[in-house]
Amino acid sequence: MLNKFIKIKSIKAISLMLALSLPTGLLMGQALPDFTVLVEKNAPSIVNVSTTLAAPEARTEDRANLDELLRRFYGDKAPQLDLPQPNEEQESPSATGSGFIISADGYIVTNHHVVDTATSITVTLNDQREFTATVVGSDERSDLALLKIDATDLPAVKLGDSSKLKVGEWVLAIGSPFGLQYSVTAGIISYMGRSLPTEGSNYVSFIQTDVAINPGNSGGPLFNLAGEVIGINSQIFSNSGGSIGLSFAIPVDVAKNVVAQLRENGSVSRGWMGVGIEDVSQELAQAFNLETPHGALVNRILDGGPAQAAGFQAGDIIVEFNGQAIRTSADLPYYVGLVMPGTKVPVKIVREGQSQALDMKVGSLGEATTLAAAFPALTSNRLGLVVAEIDQKTMQALGIEHGVLVQEVEGAAAAAQIKPGDIIVALNNVDITSPADIERVSALLPVNRVLPVLIARNEQLSYFTITLPE
Repeated sequence: MLNKFIKIKSIKAISLMLALSLPTGLLMGQALPDFTVLVEKNAPSIVNVSTTLAAPEARTEDRANLDELLRRFYGDKAPQLDLPQPNEEQESPSATGSGFIISADGYIVTNHHVVDTATSITVTLNDQREFTATVVGSDERSDLALLKIDATDLPAVKLGDSSKLKVGEWVLAIGSPFGLQYSVTAGIISYMGRSLPTEGSNYVSFIQTDVAINPGNSGGPLFNLAGEVIGINSQIFSNSGGSIGLSFAIPVDVAKNVVAQLRENGSVSRGWMGVGIEDVSQELAQAFNLETPHGALVNRILDGGPAQAAGFQAGDIIVEFNGQAIRTSADLPYYVGLVMPGTKVPVKIVREGQSQALDMKVGSLGEATTLAAAFPALTSNRLGLVVAEIDQKTMQALGIEHGVLVQEVEGAAAAAQIKPGDIIVALNNVDITSPADIERVSALLPVNRVLPVLIARNEQLSYFTITLPE
């Protein structure tokens, strides 16, 4: 009887543990989402986008080299190969992509990379009708393109609000993975505001999902359970080329802004501050008297830019822009890019440990300044540096107003990972204009304290930290 009681008690305990491990929705009798109505309603708005690209032209020198090689082997009997001439243009189809109709009169959204360099674009509707599409406008920075086909009474999707999305929310994608048209996959949002280390993506804060996205899904829509488009599938992370549960979509709020400008102007204007920025590490937070590592650390003020006019300084930490919290440096370009040039916005910063508010008139996005490297040296034994002056012409070429060239490194500087060829622009928030400045400033530096050093290296400015031992 005792054994029976123990068994029953154990079964109850196991049942309780199993119940506690189940999702709340299943405990309450809730079923998983049914996507059938959503798909039936929206599938007619999804299109397949196929392009034709111009094949690379045969190069004259390649043909000459081949002819010479054939003569060496065959002499006067060298075969005559019927190869394309350098001015002949061949065409070959590219991989297909996806898109979706946003208006009944034939406007379609897809990815920039789907139609980039295309000589012709064919759009296939859900009812198998085919149309030749023209590019109204295409924007590489957001990876968005707007197409137009000559058709009317088309079924259009409903655009949602990506600012209301939450991690864990169900989402569904419809597209043409590997050319398999109108394929449907579902999953959840894994992360909001993901910054990717890919060229040109600074102005997009991606939606990360575990939805199965593969080549061909690019440009297709991502829906919420209400049947609204809340994202445009753009990228995947994969070693194999197939889905591994890491897919990224452009928020629809970004798409609304870009598409409206493409439709009206054929191009996109973005806000610009005129600053160089970087993340705030734990050591930099300590060096700048910040309680926790957050915000975008300004390491450069571009001459004549909006930030200079607004009174920003190198060493400022931007923690809020136009009412939006800045968690990392990747957040800032995204929010700045959403603001139309000429708009005045509030910016909250931390300067020397104190909170301040600045107002800035946003400029129009300009080209990045290129940094390069340059040469009588002075040794600063306390830091372990040998530095040299830089002439004015070189500084102009680098896009900086002052600094010294690092020639040799040892001691504390080596421990801080400063390298020969670096340019020291500021030390402990003091501008460095000559080798004598390095000697003067370093003599006053406290020991056993993390101190910031502003370095120009490899076409960008970054803050490093250095600690002088006793």
